[in-house]
Amino acid sequence: MEEWLHLVTKDVVVIIDAMALIIVAIGTAEAFFTGLRAAFSGLVHRRFREVLVRYGHWLVAGLTFQLAADIIETSIAPNWQDVGQLGAIAVIRTFLNYFLERDLTGLEETADPR
Repeated sequence: MEEWLHLVTKDVVVIIDAMALIIVAIGTAEAFFTGLRAAFSGLVHRRFREVLVRYGHWLVAGLTFQLAADIIETSIAPNWQDVGQLGAIAVIRTFLNYFLERDLTGLEETADPR
C-alpha cells in the first residue's frame, strides 16, 4: 500500500510540475508577443505596465502550482534531509510569491489610478 502511495504521489507531483511549466510557458509567450505589439503601438508605457501585471499573474499561478507539488512531495520524503531541502524550496517559492504579489499590487495601482 505504501509503495503504491509513493508511486501515485510521484506521478501527481510530475503532473502538477508540468501544469506549472505550461502556465509559465503560456504566460511568457503571451507577455512576449503582447510586449512586442505594445512596442509598436502609441501607448508603449501604459501597455508595458499592463503586460507586466498580466505576466505577473501568470507567474504567481505557476509558483502556486509548484508550491502545491512541493507540499505533496514533502509527504513522501524518505528522510529529514529531503524534508529540509523541500522545505527550503517551499520557503523560497513562498517568498518569491509574496514579493511578486506585492510588486503586482504596486503596478496595478499605478497602472489603473481610480
